[in-house]
Amino acid sequence: MRFTLLLTVALIATQTFAQKSNPVKAADAKPKLVVGIVVDQMRWDYVNNFKPFFKTQNGFLRFMNQGASCNNNLISYLPTVTACGHAAVYTGSTPAIHGITGNSWFDNIQQRMVYCVEDNSVQAVGIENSSAGKMSPLNVWTTTIGDELKLATNFKSKVYGVSLKDRGAIIPAGHSADGAFWYDSKSGNFISSTYYGKSL
Repeated sequence: MRFTLLLTVALIATQTFAQKSNPVKAADAKPKLVVGIVVDQMRWDYVNNFKPFFKTQNGFLRFMNQGASCNNNLISYLPTVTACGHAAVYTGSTPAIHGITGNSWFDNIQQRMVYCVEDNSVQAVGIENSSAGKMSPLNVWTTTIGDELKLATNFKSKVYGVSLKDRGAIIPAGHSADGAFWYDSKSGNFISSTYYGKSL
């Protein structure tokens, strides 16, 4: 009993001393750049499984060695399609909360199919008279990491979404993004919408 008490006191003293000897500087706690990458169908454990094949220090190894990793997380939702996945990762919530229930879904009020990022109140930027640019985060009901970053920095941070797919750029960037850009296969250009501004 006496040994256990001494061991407990020693551990508490060691923990207290260790915490006081390595204070984290406020400047070190705020990164200058945050990059979020989502690869469709790439489970979290693939990064570690394929680590022996990463040869350059400037690719995935740099992310692994210098970045943050949230391993073995689970946000239980269906269906596992692109829009739901991006919304789950960047909002930390399920479709019942963030509102993105698929890449498209039937809207009972409008009595029609709705695309996850469609918004007829905006226009295309970077292409003339195209419905490909009539997109925004209108259908996302919650904030994203990008929105929270903007709020935490009094809107001084810059948040951009870039993807080959409109939903891959718009949903992760969130409502307060400075821009979202996606590839338009018909024109061969990256485009945006007036939700983010009048020019690219």
